[in-house]
Amino acid sequence: MAATIFHSDRGAEYTSEAYDKLCDRLGVVQSMGRVGSALDNAAAESFNSLIKVEYIHRRQFATRTEARPKIATWITGFYNPRRRHSAAGGLPPEEFERIIAEARERHGQKDQTA
Repeated sequence: MAATIFHSDRGAEYTSEAYDKLCDRLGVVQSMGRVGSALDNAAAESFNSLIKVEYIHRRQFATRTEARPKIATWITGFYNPRRRHSAAGGLPPEEFERIIAEARERHGQKDQTA
């Protein structure tokens, strides 16, 4: 299963030791760009734009409580396992991550036998 990645700004609440420990405990990988970098938010902003265009703006939700599980289901049921991504060579994220993990395993095994 892929790790959960949380991208944030450099606010004090996201850079504290307590927050770092909480993320470690929950298995969340933190993503944070450098100060002044215009590119640090690029992936997160791209995803936010895409989910709004492809899913949220095409539906009506009565409440946020209704929207949350439906959006989560879209991410885990379509976006990650089936939607093709140009940044991943036209592969869905789960397939791309599996291929990368297998390549890393093969590389690691080669290092151990050499």
